Amino acid sequence: QVQLVESGGGLVQAGGSLRLACIASGRTFSGYTMGWFRQAPGNEREFVAVIPWNGGGRSYSDSVKGRFTASRDNAKNTVYLQMNSLKPEDTAIYYCAGGVITWATTPREYVQWGQGTQVTVSS
Repeated sequence: QVQLVESGGGLVQAGGSLRLACIASGRTFSGYTMGWFRQAPGNEREFVAVIPWNGGGRSYSDSVKGRFTASRDNAKNTVYLQMNSLKPEDTAIYYCAGGVITWATTPREYVQWGQGTQVTVSS
């Protein structure tokens, strides 16, 4: 079983950048598809990005495409989300998730979740 811990959230002005990290414990991390989701108050948890176990390709939601970049380092059991050109509407709790379904984009397809890290973008 994999346990996930996110870090890197914070308060940033619009147009700024943040880099989130998600560190995994457990031997199966390298075989997991890793996803990033976010949830703003009153909203459902929404897909942000997915990166397969071998790092071959990524997929992003339309709202972050061109601004966010997901990457992973299996040797460090870590997945990253580089967020550039941040907007106030990016404000949310960001979660990383692990699962076995390649290109999974819905929360129910993931089996492991981190506790989340708050990202706040001021205008």
